[in-house]
Amino acid sequence: MPCEWLLIDGSSLIFRAYYGALASARVSRRDANAVGGFLDRLARLVADRRPRRLVIADDWAWRPQWRVDLIADYKAHRVDEPVPPGLVAHLPVITQLLEHIGIDVVGVADYEAEDVIATLTRLAPGTVEIASGDRDLFALVEDPRVRVLYPERSGLAVIDETEITRRYAIPGRRYADFAILRGEPSDGLPGLKGVGAVTAAAMIRRHGNIAGVLHDRPLRPTDREYLQAAITVVRPVDDLPIALPPGQRDAYPTNEPALRSLAARHTAEDSVDRLLRALTSLAPQRPRPQRPSPLAN
Repeated sequence: MPCEWLLIDGSSLIFRAYYGALASARVSRRDANAVGGFLDRLARLVADRRPRRLVIADDWAWRPQWRVDLIADYKAHRVDEPVPPGLVAHLPVITQLLEHIGIDVVGVADYEAEDVIATLTRLAPGTVEIASGDRDLFALVEDPRVRVLYPERSGLAVIDETEITRRYAIPGRRYADFAILRGEPSDGLPGLKGVGAVTAAAMIRRHGNIAGVLHDRPLRPTDREYLQAAITVVRPVDDLPIALPPGQRDAYPTNEPALRSLAARHTAEDSVDRLLRALTSLAPQRPRPQRPSPLAN
């Protein structure tokens, strides 16, 4: 059944498009074109999931300072591995194309896309699907309303509470607490020393969450300090000062001349057309005017 809202982690989709272009076309990092790949992936998502409304969340801070202040190594790899030079020029092009098409893009200064998605998920009425390669967003899964579409080699995995329990042996809404205890190398989270996935899962099942661990278990001061900081760092912020955008337009695109001109300059005409065809399912269906019956008079 189609969801009411499809919330997309824009950076996640852009990076997958860029590295997908590198892998499939065997081109240099300078020549890899993420624009068409991003639009094609977005079109497939919309066509496959058939949402009623669509919003893309943007990263306005790759590594928010307030999170680094709490855990110094938070996403430290983003310092050593910044946005690839070949991708930098494509980012404003993608933003402009989305604007001309009429797709809502939302970002907030000093916050990541995951925080925008968490806030929109709280605000959105009805069912929500979140498309992202960021496991932090598993923390938002809530049956039957919210699930995550997570990219894997076999395709998109649908992550609901049952799937989280199957994968990690924890209650379906406790992924953030589990990740804090186990650690998450990609996010620079050390976890508790000597605690792996099995022990972390057992601790969650026994104590319920991080608050329970802090209350019930004797901990070293450094471990207690880490857990208290990690609760704030890991859980996506869901109370940003943003409004829920419409998520749909009466018709697409909203600025066709500008869209066609920009798409032509970046050889993305076919990709734009595929996305526009997919977006027709989002546009409100207006009733056709009825022809007067010849017998009316």
